[in-house]
Amino acid sequence: MTQPPPPPPNEPPQQGGFGPPQDTPPSLDKAEQQPQQPPQTPPAPPQQPGFGAPQQPGYGAPQTPPPPPGQQPGYGYPQAPQAPQTPPGYGYPGRQPNPYGQTPNPYGQQPGYGYPQPTVPLQPQPGRPGGRKGINAQLAIIVAAVVAIALIVGGGIWYAHSGKSGGKKDDTANSSGGSGGSGGKDAGGGTGGTSGKGSEKVPSDPASKVLFQVPEPKVDDSTVVSGSWLTDKAYVKSGVAEINGYDRDKGTKLWTIKLPGPVCEASTHTTADGRTAVVYQPKMPPKNSSAGCSQVSAIDLGAGKKLWTKTVKSGDRPISLDNVTVSANTVAAGSTSGGAAWDITSGKPLWAPKPTDTCYDAGYGGGAKLVAVRKCGTYDQRELHIQTIDPRSGKVITEYRMTTGIEYASVVSTDPLVVAADVGDSAGDGSGISDFFSIDNKTGKLITRISAPGDKYAARCDGITKIESCTGIAVGNGKLYIPTEQHDGTGNYSRTNEIVAFDLATGKQTGQRADAGDGYTITPLRMDGANVIAYKRPPYDKGGQIVSIDGGSFKETKLLENPSTEQVRDAETRMSPDYSEILYSQGHLYMSGVYADKPSTTGDKEYLAIAFGASG
Repeated sequence: MTQPPPPPPNEPPQQGGFGPPQDTPPSLDKAEQQPQQPPQTPPAPPQQPGFGAPQQPGYGAPQTPPPPPGQQPGYGYPQAPQAPQTPPGYGYPGRQPNPYGQTPNPYGQQPGYGYPQPTVPLQPQPGRPGGRKGINAQLAIIVAAVVAIALIVGGGIWYAHSGKSGGKKDDTANSSGGSGGSGGKDAGGGTGGTSGKGSEKVPSDPASKVLFQVPEPKVDDSTVVSGSWLTDKAYVKSGVAEINGYDRDKGTKLWTIKLPGPVCEASTHTTADGRTAVVYQPKMPPKNSSAGCSQVSAIDLGAGKKLWTKTVKSGDRPISLDNVTVSANTVAAGSTSGGAAWDITSGKPLWAPKPTDTCYDAGYGGGAKLVAVRKCGTYDQRELHIQTIDPRSGKVITEYRMTTGIEYASVVSTDPLVVAADVGDSAGDGSGISDFFSIDNKTGKLITRISAPGDKYAARCDGITKIESCTGIAVGNGKLYIPTEQHDGTGNYSRTNEIVAFDLATGKQTGQRADAGDGYTITPLRMDGANVIAYKRPPYDKGGQIVSIDGGSFKETKLLENPSTEQVRDAETRMSPDYSEILYSQGHLYMSGVYADKPSTTGDKEYLAIAFGASG
């Protein structure tokens, strides 16, 4: 789960940088007619580990502890000889964990206006925990450094869990799945999963063409443009202080919602009738940069209109919100000052921070259920409560208490409930994941813990503030699907990886493995029934692919393959799966950035979004 290093060593240097758009974007369609020629001579051997190779932790990062006794290499593929590790590269020398929770800018630029402002941690106040009403009246000082501490016992990490009642903690050293497996062998006798038909149809011809491209907006500094959605008629994408709907096939702009400031966060979830929510700044910085990301609005994606706008205040000051999600008919947003919720249709407040709270809702996971990550205690003695709550009242239905000292957690899935955390900063790579926790929604009991060392798996989460921001992970069919880190392929200087599955009931690998193919890197995007939809990032002379992986047999079916021409492939590969929004539906692939960047010195044209469509 490493930070994004340089392009794969089998990929020749790209021409130009990732700069601003020109007045007229180049036609990627014309480029399809000129197939790219392979290099006449093989590239020189790599001097540094390739894309996805494990990196040393940056300055100030804790060292990764040794694996437990009996730890086996592999985690989904035979362990190749390890190259000497090198210091972190490309864009983040000595990178510290981002205290504001924003995904790092993959192009190495420092975030500028439009970037969410820091919020102030809430210190415990006298009173009764658990309430979700009222407004928090006090903010405390910013914690300069945060440390996730776990109890290390005998080379293993011990965890505590409890149900809703009693608050009693039962320590357990359940580390099933921690031994992993090699070469895709069954690591623990887990079931293989269920084969099932998804909704995605297999096109008669998966070869795609460029449908349209959206030029990158012109900005003076790096600006957040998070948020993309699909409706029956529109591809919807956030721009700079606006949200635009485009025709799914032609790219014609259908509507625009103007906002007073840049979008900071956007829910990936929508209601059945196409409504979602975003958080944004009240004005364009630097006019009002101190206000942070204080505005939350519900958006009707079908009608292309803003339904309402709300704020949460501490005294007479608006609170800067760190995240937003949607579940049922509820919009919920969290922060270091607590969480709040509203009815998505009317904007009616459902709950808000309470001045006497000793705990606070740092954020929420949405979708099928609503899950709160509630923080109690001080930063060095933090206790996280993972609560499944009623989306209308905020009432706690079930609760799982993580071991004291774990500072951050991310909600990977709400049903089934899966949470990721970097316990004791043991991932060592900035991915935010060392372990996954499979939790019973009905009882709040821990089902199993899945050990996922950062040097073996390539998923990542930003649980510092976003709570619901994991990439490279799919959950469904009773399984957790994650990609392995890259390793040597069969070709000269080529790299590749796999997707492996863990059983959420046992925590063990199922023995299933989906190979990316030589030179490709595979990343799960989402579930389609019992199947997994995955994206294959291509080698230097191919286009990317979308495949469907059967949930039972793990057989791969190609749904789409992009043009391999240089211009198209160059534009596509700049949309890294780690730091881009990738949506696929019924033969249509949409790839977009989460930042608009200031002009580069190269003058190359850049795109905010690119759309591909299958031919058949």
